[in-house]
Order: sequence, then C-alpha cells, then structure tokens
Amino acid sequence: MTPLRLLRRLSALLSITLALAASPVLAQAPAAGKTLRIATAFDPQTMDPQALALLYHTRVAFQLYESLVGRDEKFALEPALALSWTMPTPTSWRFKLRPDVRFHDGSAFTADDAVFSLQRALAPPSQRSFQLKGVTAVKKIDALTIELQLEQPDAVLPEKLQYIAMMSRAWSEQHGVTKAQDFNAKQETHAVRNANGTGPYRLKRYEPDVRAVLERHPGWWGWADGKRHGNVQEVVFTVIKSDATRLAALASGEVDMVLDPPFQDIERLKRDGRISLLQIADLGQQYFTFDQARDELEGSDVKGRNPFKDLRVRQAVYHALNIDLIVQKVLRGQGIPTGAFLSPRVDGSPAELDRRLPHDPAKARALLAAAGYPNGFSITLDCVNIAWREGVCQAAAAMLTQVGIRTTLRSSPTNQFFPKLTQGSAAFVEFGWTPQIDAWASLNALFRTHAAGGLGTFNAGRYSNPKLDALIDAMRVEPDLTRRRAMVAVVLRMLAEELPYVPLYRRTLTWAMAKNVSAVQWPSDSIELRWVRMK
Repeated sequence: MTPLRLLRRLSALLSITLALAASPVLAQAPAAGKTLRIATAFDPQTMDPQALALLYHTRVAFQLYESLVGRDEKFALEPALALSWTMPTPTSWRFKLRPDVRFHDGSAFTADDAVFSLQRALAPPSQRSFQLKGVTAVKKIDALTIELQLEQPDAVLPEKLQYIAMMSRAWSEQHGVTKAQDFNAKQETHAVRNANGTGPYRLKRYEPDVRAVLERHPGWWGWADGKRHGNVQEVVFTVIKSDATRLAALASGEVDMVLDPPFQDIERLKRDGRISLLQIADLGQQYFTFDQARDELEGSDVKGRNPFKDLRVRQAVYHALNIDLIVQKVLRGQGIPTGAFLSPRVDGSPAELDRRLPHDPAKARALLAAAGYPNGFSITLDCVNIAWREGVCQAAAAMLTQVGIRTTLRSSPTNQFFPKLTQGSAAFVEFGWTPQIDAWASLNALFRTHAAGGLGTFNAGRYSNPKLDALIDAMRVEPDLTRRRAMVAVVLRMLAEELPYVPLYRRTLTWAMAKNVSAVQWPSDSIELRWVRMK
C-alpha cells in the first residue's frame, strides 16, 4: 500500500471513529462492565433528594443518596447510614452512624452532615418535612452520633426516616444549596442537575426529560456486604413516553428493562420467551380528591357554591364510578378495586374497609338531587398525562357525566401536574400515594389540615377536620403499638364516613426485563439497583 493510500485509509478510519464517538446512543456504553438500560415514561424532574416526594423522583435520586434507615429485600426496616438507634429519653432518639462512609467526592460522612441534612429536610421548601413532624432539634453528640429531640414521645420515628436523604454539608455550602430546591416555583439550583450522595451509584449525567446516566460508586460501603450483590456498572434511565416505543425498545434489545409496561400488553409479554416479568401487589393506590376549601368551585357552572363541600355530592361521585369495570377494561385486570384509604398491609388498617360502596348510578342521581343539584353541574378533572392514568380518568369522566356531573378531563405533564397537589390549586384531581408500613406519615401528609411545618403537605383538596387532626397528632406520640393501631383504625373509619377522597384501586405492579436481568421488586414500585444483576 502506497503512503498516500495508507494516509487516506487512516483518515477514513479516524472520521468513522469520531462519528461513532459523537453518537448519543453509542457514547453511553462504558469501556467495561455491565450497563443496564431502563426505559421509563417518567423523568425524575430533579436530583435534589428533598425537593420532591414522588415515586418517579425516588427511583433515581435514591440510587445516589441514602437515609439513616433503609429496607431489605423483604421490605423490612434495616440499618443504612445509621448502624443502630435507641431512645435515651422518652422525647429523644439517638442514632449511631456507620463509620468509614464516603460521599461520591471522597469526603467522609459525619455527624455534621447528618445534622445538616435533617435540618435541611425540616426547612421549607423541602417536601420531606412532613415525615419529621415533631422533631424540634437535631444535635451532634460526637463524630458518629446524633440525637433527634422531639416535642413528645414518638415510638416509631425510625420508620419515618427512609427517604430523608443524607447530604454533604460542605458540598451544599460550596454550591449554594443549603436549602432544598423550590420545585413548585421551578427554581434552578446546582442540586437539580448534580448530586453528591453516599449511595451505590453516582450521577454521571442528567439531561431532563431525556436521560439520567448513573455509574457504580466503587467506594460504597455496601458492596462488601454479601446481601448487596448487584453487578451493574452503569445504568441509563431513558425517558420514552410512548408505551409502544418503550416495549419496542425492549423487544429489540435497545433497552433491558421497562418499569411501567402498559397494562394492555401484560398478557402478551407473559407469552414472550425473550422477556421476564416481575409482579407484586401495590402497597399504594389511586384516589380522586375534591376541593373543600373554596366557597365557589373553580371552573364549574355552579356559581357561589362549592358542591364538593356537601357529603352527599361526594357520595354521588363514589356511587357513579364503576371501578370494577375500569380495572377490567382500562387496567386489563391488573389491579384490585379498593374502598380503603390505606392498604390493609399498612399497620392498623382494617381489612373490612377494603370493600367498596356499590356502583349505583340511580343512587348517585338521587344524592345529587337531595343536595340541591337535580341537573348536576360541570367540573374539570385534573390528571397527569400518563397513558393508563389518563385512560382511567377518561372512563371515570364518562361515568360521572352519565349521572349529571359533567366532567371535562384536563391532562398535564408531570412538572405542571404535581405542583397542583402541594399547592391545593385543583378543584377535582386524580393522584396516587404509596404509604409507609406505619400509617402516621401518610395520614399526616394526606388528611391532616394543611399548615406550615409539614402538616397536610399533600392534602390537595385542603380537607380539614379538627377531630381527625387531634387523632393524627395523638397517634404520632402514642408509644403503645396496640393503642396506636386502634387509633389508625378510628381515623380510617372516620375518613370512610366523610369521604374527603374517593379511593379507587391498587395496581398489580409489573416490571418487564430481558431474560439476563434479575432484580428485587418492592411493593412500593421503587427499584434498588444495588440488587440488580445481569448475566
């Protein structure tokens, strides 16, 4: 080969190499190790671990950050960044921190970081403050011990600390993020697109509404533990909003896992020899909730009144909905209708409350007439633009319209929809909630009167009942678990009578993955990458 031809050949090879390096798909592949490619319809919205309290955010952010406590493969509470905890007095909890833990930037995790992180989570505009109601102070005892001081005794405080992320105080001060991002105000901070946690994975790149790329943190304390045995080197979360496109990417091998396969395809996926499914009953559920704060219902043709303040109207909505039919037709049987406000798996939730009131359109019409609305009224139903949730909302809107509640569906993207919950700005809204095993945090977040300091943070309809508030507050400080469970049951029965929300259904959670992928599925629908293995 002549020198000229050799030069041309090398030039051509160099051009091809540069073109491949610039490819957005091929550039994701690591030099070595296993890469897990996950397709999801949802973007995490932010990497600030205390700015949001949503499933789609938690799935990504808490691969990077950790809490003092965690959960094991069976969803039982286990030590995480705290090795142990005790109650030295009735109104304090002391946590012994895990030694030799490093943040992703190499700095040591100490009591100073833990104190800072808890104080940050408590302060506005953190959306995790509702979990810490009753904590009055956090103080450092020594380099690896902290103490949480309480207004009153709280026997189950450790249960509430999962997803209260531990952050580096120095990193937060350096980058001006000592307060949580104000997500509702669309604030842009360094913590939105950057992260510095102690978790098993660190953030390599985050492109909002496109992808988040995580890489294995080799210095994570947990890799030495035989129970934390994942072998994935890099994880690429790719946002693919189209159901069909997500499944096509899985079938073609472009992605390895889909966390939200469409319900209509589940039976077909079960027969596909290339794909494995994991399924588990959802701990969480979906609701409709009503504006009960404003004197006039926004967007309605009823003026000067708010029909949803009348229990009979709320009962009419309940009786108008054929949730059995919605589960069968829209969810393709991948769910269970529920009348409970919290799953029977939540401690103290009575199983008998899981039964729904009957579907009875005639009774719904009669209740509307008795409430003074014989001709019904119009209303807008807010729903997030997620295909299966939109499908449920469309079906429900048609059922409500048949009884005289003329319902118009308004779908919004996640970054517009979710602030409506915390701001209480919607008149009639569909949303979901995944509780902890202990009931208090959910009851406080969803049903307690909305107020500063983490009270009623997600009480989207601004429902208020002083008797219920008193019970929820008393439950938080009740040390006797038997009495505590009895209080939970009383609160849930009161909710069933007052219907501030209409409970709808709990899904069957399904993850679809390539045959060479194995994972542990929790009933919260969160994935723990530390356990994922690829053959």
